[in-house]
Amino acid sequence: FERPPVVEAIAPIEIEQHRRIEGKVKYFEYGVVSVELELQFELEWASLVEQSSRWIGGPGTEERAMEIIRQRLQLVAPALVKPYANQLTEDYYIVHLREASGASGGPASAPELLALHGRDIAQIVRGETTPLSDAERQEVLQSSISYYPTDLLVPGWTAALIYDSVEGAAPTIQLLEYANTQLLEFRHYDRVLTQVLQGVYRSMDKGGGFFSRWRLAREAERLNALRLEVTELTERIDNSIKFLSDMFYARLYRLAATKVGVPDYRDLVDQKLRTAGELYHFMVEKFHQSRGFVLELGVVIILIIELVFLFKGKPS
Repeated sequence: FERPPVVEAIAPIEIEQHRRIEGKVKYFEYGVVSVELELQFELEWASLVEQSSRWIGGPGTEERAMEIIRQRLQLVAPALVKPYANQLTEDYYIVHLREASGASGGPASAPELLALHGRDIAQIVRGETTPLSDAERQEVLQSSISYYPTDLLVPGWTAALIYDSVEGAAPTIQLLEYANTQLLEFRHYDRVLTQVLQGVYRSMDKGGGFFSRWRLAREAERLNALRLEVTELTERIDNSIKFLSDMFYARLYRLAATKVGVPDYRDLVDQKLRTAGELYHFMVEKFHQSRGFVLELGVVIILIIELVFLFKGKPS
């Protein structure tokens, strides 16, 4: 990261009776707070599928995460700059397999893991206990990516499965988290631009009276200020992480971002920014037309006054 997030450890929390979960909070400079909760497990594949579905489908973890966020935001409120009035949330689940046995009893390779447990992996990524259709399973598994024969990432919309060591999985988890923070930011900008554009359309529908065009000039300035602010913030998000010529992690990030929907929301934001730019130029042009009319009218009035005084001063 150009400017790494501020990481704050939190005390273990109890999510079930006699079951505690570790956690930490990350504060990103572009306006996102991330709560990362980690639960250790050792399960067979059938139990892992069942537990993954229960965690992904249940609201308990998200509710506890929101409690943590509200508490931390109250404590860090003095350090926040222009905090958002409306907060959006995204939840994402990562199943990290550090060890998995192959057919021979030794550690499984990535191709072997997909061959032996592809159906289970597809269900885990989708959060389902019922086996998926062959077409849906292929849809999930075709997005898998590996660098070595011993590592694997299968990302999805709400969950991902990682098969790697702790050290090897760390940057992959960071990129999945980063993709979700981007998704949140673009969702926020999409909502803000939608509300602003709706307000501009309402102002333009009120009528084309003379003084309304002067009001449009003020609205145009506010619209342009917001457009520049969103453009600056989106560029800050794009520049917040550098891949340092690591093409594999760049490909991994693009895959993860596509799966969680970042390009879709980015396109929506870009379209609305273009619309905002066109509206701004239209409103400014209307204002300049009104100002030009006022100046021309002023010149005509001055000429008429001069002519009146000129003729009044002539002897009959």
